[in-house]
Amino acid sequence: VINVGAPRGVLTFIGIAIIGLIAVILLFNCVTRIGTGNVGVLTLFGRVTGETLSEGIHLINPLKTVNEMSIRSVTVKESASTPSSEGLMMSLDTSLIYHLNPDHAAEVFQKLGPRYEDVVVENTLRSAIREATASHSANALYSGERDAVAKQIYEKLVSELTPRGMVVENVLLRDIQLPM
Repeated sequence: VINVGAPRGVLTFIGIAIIGLIAVILLFNCVTRIGTGNVGVLTLFGRVTGETLSEGIHLINPLKTVNEMSIRSVTVKESASTPSSEGLMMSLDTSLIYHLNPDHAAEVFQKLGPRYEDVVVENTLRSAIREATASHSANALYSGERDAVAKQIYEKLVSELTPRGMVVENVLLRDIQLPM
């Protein structure tokens, strides 16, 4: 007499174990966590879906990939030699404080990438500094016009960076050195 029931029970158990393992793997791939101060941009097969996830735990399609982007305030410091309206070269240290607009994170990720600061922010800051100092005299930067220069840089950055998904918080002129 051949007992065929035992192998069938073992095969059934192995099948159920494999299905259970696949279910657990899919369950873990469906759950994602977005850290504090970040937003998650979802991509499906390398294509940005336009969906963003706020902080916390979320259930997602297991085929989607989550790319975290910081929405915290960031300070960019720039030291530049810039010309004044007289043609004198001055050293100007500037700080830009900004953050990524969470509503535009997917668009920024798609069009500029995760290194958007290197691509857009730093170059726009340099351009705004040069444009603002070129329209003022060197002496004006030591007088009351210093605030006007900072405001001009701020307004230029707002007009350039806001449509690209960044929120400009403040521009600070830290140090100005005239040529000797």
